[in-house]
Amino acid sequence: MRYFIEFAYNGAAYCGWQYQPHSSSVQETLNKALSLLLRTTIDVVGAGRTDTGVHARQMFAHFDHDEIADRQKLVQKLNSFLPKDIVVYRFIPLHSEAHARFDAASRTYEYHIHTFKDAFDNEASWYNFNTLDVDKMNEAAKLLFNYTDFKCFSKTHTDVRTFNCDIKEARWEQHGNKLVFTVSADRFLRNMVRAIVGTLVNVGLGKMSIEEFAGIIESRDRNKAGFSVPAHGLYLTKVIYPYL
Repeated sequence: MRYFIEFAYNGAAYCGWQYQPHSSSVQETLNKALSLLLRTTIDVVGAGRTDTGVHARQMFAHFDHDEIADRQKLVQKLNSFLPKDIVVYRFIPLHSEAHARFDAASRTYEYHIHTFKDAFDNEASWYNFNTLDVDKMNEAAKLLFNYTDFKCFSKTHTDVRTFNCDIKEARWEQHGNKLVFTVSADRFLRNMVRAIVGTLVNVGLGKMSIEEFAGIIESRDRNKAGFSVPAHGLYLTKVIYPYL
């Protein structure tokens, strides 16, 4: 049978989701725990990749195994065995063609910024003390809906067939000293969200006009876009499937 596993993780201690030969990854940690408890080699396929230090409040992966009689008991055992920064919520039995990566209809990310020094948020949010024009950043963010080619925000030398993404949601919200950028799309390019946020921050700082922001997207040139904001403020928050 094919099972989806829903889980979350704090990415601070990991090189990202995907297995790396000389670093600790979330995928490797999950594989080892599942393989031990199910007494067979398990190789999970994730809904996507997250970079070093990036977190996931909701993530899915799939694997194949014989029928699991008591899925809730396995959840409890797995959570006892896994490190404290990874938590499993449930196992979902699905048809054999279900695919955690290719079947995902949309993904949502959040980027968190705090604008006043905070003793507790340093590992979970990016501290940026500069005054940002949030209204102007939201105005620029709306331009993302007018485009589909986001090569300018993609990591260079990446192996993809297309740079097209369908962005459905992009907005900033401010609550006191906390700023959160939410963006949803059918897919994301490597480093895309962090590059978008960095470029929008430049708009908020007055270093870039809204017209220049549009020009950067049209240029398809990563060198013209803004900096990549630190990974620890980024969260994958939602993955949607048509059958879940």
